[in-house]
Amino acid sequence: MAIDLRKLPPLKALKGFEAAARLQSIRGAADELNLTHPAISHQIHTLEDDLGVKLFARQGRNVVLTPAGEALYPSVRAALELLIKGCETVREQSANPALRLQAYITLSIRWLAGRLSDFRCQYPDIDIHLQANNSAWEFDEANADIGLIYSRTEMPSHLHWIRLFPSQVYPVCAPQLLQDAQLPLTPEALENYPLLTVSTEKGYWGWDEWFMTLGTGNQRRQSPLVVDTLAVALEMAIAGQGIALVNGPVAEDDLAAGRLIRPVNEYTAGNGEWGIAVPKALLNDTRVMTFINWLKQQAGNV
Repeated sequence: MAIDLRKLPPLKALKGFEAAARLQSIRGAADELNLTHPAISHQIHTLEDDLGVKLFARQGRNVVLTPAGEALYPSVRAALELLIKGCETVREQSANPALRLQAYITLSIRWLAGRLSDFRCQYPDIDIHLQANNSAWEFDEANADIGLIYSRTEMPSHLHWIRLFPSQVYPVCAPQLLQDAQLPLTPEALENYPLLTVSTEKGYWGWDEWFMTLGTGNQRRQSPLVVDTLAVALEMAIAGQGIALVNGPVAEDDLAAGRLIRPVNEYTAGNGEWGIAVPKALLNDTRVMTFINWLKQQAGNV
C-alpha cells in the first residue's frame, strides 16, 4: 500500500514541536537542537499552519500544549523514536558487520549447526554469517574473517592457527548393518560391506589411505558408492546403506545417540589437523576472540 506523503507536515518542524512540548520551552528546544529561538518558533508556526490548529499556549515564560497539541504529541514522539531506533540499528550494523565464518560443510551440518544457538544465547550482539564450503579446503581470507578448516600445510606468516580437533580417521555405520556380525570387526572384514567413498576428500583421507596405513590391502570386493560430501555419506550410513570413513568430530553426536557405531577399533591419524585460521590483524577484535574462545570451549566437549 502506497504512503501518501502529501499528508505529512514538514518533518523538520516535528523535531522543534517535540522538543518544545517536552521541555515546555521554545528557548530550551532551541538550545537542545542547536538552533535559534526564532527558528524553533518558525517551525512551530509552520506546523500549526499546515494542520490548521494552535499547538501551544503561553503560560508565563513557558509554553504548554493545547488539546490539539496533546493529541498530536504521542504520535510525533513515537514516530521519532522509531526513526531513531531504525537509524541506530543501521549504524550499529555498519560499524559491526557480521563475522564471516568459513567452515567445511559436513563439520557445519554435523557439529557446528547444532551448537550455534548456544553462542547466540550467550552473545546476542555478535552476528555470525556461516559460509559452509565443500570444495575449498584452504582458508578464503578474502571472503571470511575466521576459517574452521582442515589443513595439511603450515599457515602463511600473516595468519594465526589454533589447533581445534585431533585428526582421527575411522569407519562408522548403522548398527543394523552389522546386526548379525561379531563385533568388533577386523579392518579386512570391512571389505565385505559397501564402503561409502567421498570424491572431494581424495588426497585428504580415504579408504585407500586408511587401509594402506593399517597395512591392509583393499581388495575392492564391492564397487564403492561414490558421493560428493561426507554429509551425504553419513546420511547413507545412518540409513544402513554402507560404511563411511570420518575424520574429526562430525560423527560424535550420532555415535553418542546410537545412530552410528564404530565397527572396528582401529583408527588412523589424518595427514593434517582441524583448526581455526584467522588473520593476525584480527586478533585484537573482541568479537573475533569471543567467537574463537567459544569454539575452543565447544571443542573441549568433544
